[in-house]
Amino acid sequence: MEIVQYSFFINATVAITLISIVAGVVGAYIVSRRMLFITGGITHTSFGGLGLGVYLGLSPTITALVFALASAFGIEALSQRKRVREDSAIAVFWALGMALGVIFIYITPGYNAGLTGFLFGDILTITLKDLIIYTTYTILVLILFTIYRKEILYTAFDREFAKIQGVKVQFIEYVAMIVISLAIILTVKLIGIMLLLSFLSLPQMSAELFTRNYNKIVLLSIFISFTGGLSGLFLSAFVNVPTSATIVFVLVLIYAILWAVKKITALQRIKEQCSIKRVS
Repeated sequence: MEIVQYSFFINATVAITLISIVAGVVGAYIVSRRMLFITGGITHTSFGGLGLGVYLGLSPTITALVFALASAFGIEALSQRKRVREDSAIAVFWALGMALGVIFIYITPGYNAGLTGFLFGDILTITLKDLIIYTTYTILVLILFTIYRKEILYTAFDREFAKIQGVKVQFIEYVAMIVISLAIILTVKLIGIMLLLSFLSLPQMSAELFTRNYNKIVLLSIFISFTGGLSGLFLSAFVNVPTSATIVFVLVLIYAILWAVKKITALQRIKEQCSIKRVS
């Protein structure tokens, strides 16, 4: 295929590699902490920031990041202080962000073509500047994960046990919120706000079908993210359909296949055990 020779396709491949690493590390924490709903709330709240950026003529990425961080800390603060139930706080920020986004976009004169990329993703428009920024972020995530691996592991699986072990749980949670918010905003250009959550959850869910070891989940998630992302990229180019939706479709397909394989394997083991019992 001649398309692999073009710079935009090479950039997209590099972007998928970097985002797969981030999705593996950050997504494993999100799934282990059962934070998918919170992540969804932050993701959709950032839509208000996108709308504000478009309306004011500012960088939508920066304004979306401000909204994402504000919602992340707002949800965490309200839920920790028990003033509002966590799911209620998420619903409020989610609805507010989407409402503001729609209002700002509506009152913005003219048509903004770049907004579609933030909503549905357009990985083929990734630039060298985007890659430099995401490479820096990926390195930062790996450094933080290496330094605080034990603390992250304790906090991800048992918050109370982590406190007993002397882990500064609140500090880890707030740092995690910042990292997640950055991951959301920087990954928006890959598959957009509408489909982002699947990239931060499906590879991890697929990995959890076969292991509960946190480190193995991270590694398997990275591999599945990269495989699904690259397969979706090539498939979309071959069939001529939107890349972001194709990547998500492939990730769902991978999960379905792995789930079926696990079920079939489990049934075969049960049959083998029944056969052994009958013989004995």
